[in-house]
Amino acid sequence: MEKKEKKGHLVQGVQEGSIAWELSIEPGDRILAIDGQEIEDIFDYQYYTENEYLEILLEKPDKEQWLLEVEKQEDEDLGIVFENGLMDEYRSCRNKCIFCFIDQMPKGMRDTLYFKDDDSRLSFLQGNYVTLTNMSDHDVERIIKYRLSPINISFQTMNPTLRCQMLNNRFAGEALKKAERLYEAGIAMNGQIVLCKGVNDGRELSFSIRKLMEYIPVLESVSVVPVGLSRYREGLYPLEAFTAEEARQVLTLIHGFQKESFEKHGIHFVHASDEWYLMAGWDFPPQETYDGYLQLENGVGMMRLFLNEFEDAIKKLSENAPALPESREEISMATGRLAYPYILEMAERLMALKTGINIHVYEIVNRFFGEKITVAGLLTGGDIIEQLKDRPLGERLLLSQNMLRAGEAVFLDDVTVPEMEKALQVKIDIVKSSGYDLAEAVLGKKRLQTENSCAERRSGERNE
Repeated sequence: MEKKEKKGHLVQGVQEGSIAWELSIEPGDRILAIDGQEIEDIFDYQYYTENEYLEILLEKPDKEQWLLEVEKQEDEDLGIVFENGLMDEYRSCRNKCIFCFIDQMPKGMRDTLYFKDDDSRLSFLQGNYVTLTNMSDHDVERIIKYRLSPINISFQTMNPTLRCQMLNNRFAGEALKKAERLYEAGIAMNGQIVLCKGVNDGRELSFSIRKLMEYIPVLESVSVVPVGLSRYREGLYPLEAFTAEEARQVLTLIHGFQKESFEKHGIHFVHASDEWYLMAGWDFPPQETYDGYLQLENGVGMMRLFLNEFEDAIKKLSENAPALPESREEISMATGRLAYPYILEMAERLMALKTGINIHVYEIVNRFFGEKITVAGLLTGGDIIEQLKDRPLGERLLLSQNMLRAGEAVFLDDVTVPEMEKALQVKIDIVKSSGYDLAEAVLGKKRLQTENSCAERRSGERNE
């Protein structure tokens, strides 16, 4: 039998002064093995490079192979940069979920927006939620071996039959057993339920939460988020949006389980995303009910944290109000329908501090995806431009950072910030999703003078 050729992993870059640099490892080289072990992905690489002594089998572009002996400090990085952070191809989703938002997107957008990932490794690296249907027994064994945690899981329901129907995958129910294995191994997990009206809500939601509570404390939290429904749903499963009364029913159910869980385990465990409170017209619960904001990036507690930070900023500003210099400036803000009432109130309170600032706040309707999509993070540049043109914008327009592609000044529809500035003839300030940052963006850092303390406080709140 012909021996399988070792492909290896392509070196894209080497940090100057690093161990790899001293060993003459260069871009274009391939790492074939470490200590005689072929490297599957970043987790193998990190595991086998932790040792103080190791051997690296390297292949040069001319196919010449080097065996390098390395002595280093434990956990000292080699300084090698690979062509992608995972060191492997990303695994796409094999399900056809009835609630998938990617299936509800129009044609003609950039290719990356249509990629459905369901890779357990990205769950650990980037916080992505996985369905477990794309996770092999080998994957589970590696997660346990390397103690990779937390693993974020999209449960949707703990009813195996219903889960098969919701994911359109006949193995989806059986895949729940993998969560059981992770639980038995003590691998920390977080869960998510995308709630679909008339499908996995009501009694099914109660059943699922009850079953998931059996995994406490290894399963640290479960979020319940409403299904997002765009206007591009032709041919898809007929789903309806929740009404305000139905949102209140969902919250009442969740609050009941929170009370029970806190009494038994000292954690609230199951959390409703911010959208439920906004839809219901209810106030957000106090900070302590969020258990340290474990699912902040999943839209759970973002508004509570934002409001608390803003209140703290306002308190500091009020204490120093007499010393605040008058400044005549006209600015504007734009946000989605859900957050609009809160941003409007914040603007009014900032203007009341005798700063001399006039703030226009605009509610942007999501015409691109449909008016049922009301969060700011799914607004497009085109909708913002269309609805703000010929409106008073003042000297600056403030927009939230969550409207942009991560690390780039680009909106979902590929409109760039410079293009929007040109179209609206106004300077655009991108503001981080923080109450402190909003106050600072409006009033200026010199006026607030709380940058360091704010950062420290924010970090502390997330890690409580």
